Amino acid sequence: MLAALVVAAAGVFGLGGRADDGRDGSGPAIAVPEPLTVRVVRRLPHARDAFTQGLVLHDGTLYEGTGLYGASTLRRVTLETGMVERRAQLPPELFGEGIALVRDRIVQLTWREGIALVWDAERFERVGEHRYRGEGWGLCFDGRRLVMSDGSDTLVFRDPDSFEITGRVRVRRAGRPLAHLNELECVDDLVYANVWQTDHIARIDPRTGAVTGWIDTALHPRAPEGLRLLPPELADDDTDVLNGIAYDARSGRFLLTGKRWPELYEVQFVPRSRERSEPRSRRSPGGRPRRLPRDFGPRRASCIVARKPSRPASASTRIEPVCGGP
Repeated sequence: MLAALVVAAAGVFGLGGRADDGRDGSGPAIAVPEPLTVRVVRRLPHARDAFTQGLVLHDGTLYEGTGLYGASTLRRVTLETGMVERRAQLPPELFGEGIALVRDRIVQLTWREGIALVWDAERFERVGEHRYRGEGWGLCFDGRRLVMSDGSDTLVFRDPDSFEITGRVRVRRAGRPLAHLNELECVDDLVYANVWQTDHIARIDPRTGAVTGWIDTALHPRAPEGLRLLPPELADDDTDVLNGIAYDARSGRFLLTGKRWPELYEVQFVPRSRERSEPRSRRSPGGRPRRLPRDFGPRRASCIVARKPSRPASASTRIEPVCGGP
């Protein structure tokens, strides 16, 4: 009896187990992630030119990696004001992606160039680099290893010094693959991942790959998908999707922002009713991505519709984005 209760509890709370949902008595059901939403504690300024790809908060200092060819940077930012204290420019042929703070170094991925830049966190000088295969999207450091995403449903674990692969895990939400994992944040024994072009953040158990929490940030449901945390009146044609998670160990809260968003949000993740936890469909009945309202701006709409392949693309099959990468 005790063993059965433990298994059931694991399923209810999304700990990677299976639980009988009691619907038909035919057998165990796949565990459903805990449905969560956000409670905004405060709104903070954010540089509108920042095409945010990585976000890290350490001892009250915010580090940010931004993307786009010819405009990618690494920044140190004053959290309260949004002012950039220090900035390092990437070479124009590199598209900056996720970042991770590893002791006194910052590791910054690039999208398709297969190069991870290593920076001195204080001086913002390049002190090394690593090479890797495939695309680079998100990166975080759990205190022992780096966790990396490439837009697929797989998280790759890497040695923080050599960048060699030490393991990998495929991510599953309610038993199904969850692709488009983007910016990452390691918190305790969990990984939080933005799901590209959506309003959702997945809380992942990296031991099993199970999504244990499904966080819906859509506070403004009439806005286009991926922008529903941002008040609609603050969006323009250059505003892109939610991307950027940082954890504040002092307060236990999270910082969220998006690409070219004018604001950054300090939030708490709180429970929400299960009946509202299912994701909103992003596709029309014919299976094609749903287009945004025509009056939202052709540049923004084309970015949403021009989706990327779920796995790293080869030179012959890759899809070029209209206004920026993941």
